[in-house]
Amino acid sequence: MRISVFGFDSFHILLAATGAIIILSYWMPRFISGREPAASAALVFLGLAAFALIPGIPDAVNPLENPLVWEVTAELCVIIGLFGTGLRIDSLTGHDLWRPTIRLLVFAMPLTILALAIVGWQAAGMTLAGGLLLGAILSPTDPVLAGDVQVGPPLEGGEHPVRYALTTEAGLNDGLAFPFIHLGIAVAAAGAVTAELLIEWALLDVLYRISVGAVAGAACGLLLGRILFRWPRKNALAVTQSGVVAFAGVILTYGMTELFEGYGFISVFVAGLVLRRQESGHHFHERLHDFSQSLEHTLTALLLVALGAAIPFLWPYLDWQHAAIGLALVFIIRPVTAWLALTRTDLNFRERFVIAFYGVRGIGSVYYLAYAGNHIELVDEGALWATVAFTIVLSIVVHGITAGLAVERVTEPEGQASGT
Repeated sequence: MRISVFGFDSFHILLAATGAIIILSYWMPRFISGREPAASAALVFLGLAAFALIPGIPDAVNPLENPLVWEVTAELCVIIGLFGTGLRIDSLTGHDLWRPTIRLLVFAMPLTILALAIVGWQAAGMTLAGGLLLGAILSPTDPVLAGDVQVGPPLEGGEHPVRYALTTEAGLNDGLAFPFIHLGIAVAAAGAVTAELLIEWALLDVLYRISVGAVAGAACGLLLGRILFRWPRKNALAVTQSGVVAFAGVILTYGMTELFEGYGFISVFVAGLVLRRQESGHHFHERLHDFSQSLEHTLTALLLVALGAAIPFLWPYLDWQHAAIGLALVFIIRPVTAWLALTRTDLNFRERFVIAFYGVRGIGSVYYLAYAGNHIELVDEGALWATVAFTIVLSIVVHGITAGLAVERVTEPEGQASGT
């Protein structure tokens, strides 16, 4: 006779708790807001509460002890998000369409890195390499958490300059932060800045790797477009409506680019842009985008729950000096540098303010810090993780609550905005 013994398996408790957290995070805000609410903050705080209060739940994954788990998960999340961001963009040409984006990338991003390095040096006593690395880690805006401020899905049209600038900036600056990550790692390893180091960095990490990323992304996007829509013409793969091709295209593009030492983040965004130009009116683009967005949201939700669960490990490392770095970035550095960069554009005061203020921080910073931690021995690694986690949570709360409404107000027609 078999006797069944009932017990509570910790893994099953983890699954049940995570599922409940995600459902509650997307459901509860709907009782408060009539518009589509951001769930990011709820995911973080419910993750913190669940891992602290539910008995039998496994210990959270500590990023200080297991950075590789965070690196791989964040990497997948970002590359899927970047590919989907490229697919979103309906138009690539127009009067000065790219000017705000270019100015944000060329001026605002380096200034942000420099300002963060100075604040880290002055406020937290960081070394030059540490401050530079922290600046590069926190400088990119996020293509994953910034859905409220980006352009809509493919074929939706009506791409307002504010949404367009925030979308294309987020699509490119994750990849363009990588040269500065490599520079910070190189300076930390060498212990000094030399002319030879800078020349090698400029040729390899800037010129070669950016070029390979852009070319490989364009080639893969073009090839994927041919496979989906044209070969064979009478029985094209797009007819199957299988969105899994989006994920296959992402990992193919990213993997091939990284094999040639290019920047995979740049390549997947460019691949999305180029693929979007193939049969641009085909509704299969919507299917590809929806599938990639579902994958992106799933991984993001899991990462944010894990981030909330990891807060107790990181909280002891957070002092007022490192918290000041996050506060300075969200409320001073990003708004000021972006505002200055957007001079001499056709944007009005309100549009410049919204673009300048809503530089959402997120998953890309988690990846970069985990990547750096796997390549060099970081000084005060706990403080770095605490700073990045604090900044992400701060951005999620401040930007997540207000971004959707602010961007809607500045992008809606003038008569509608004034209530007429």
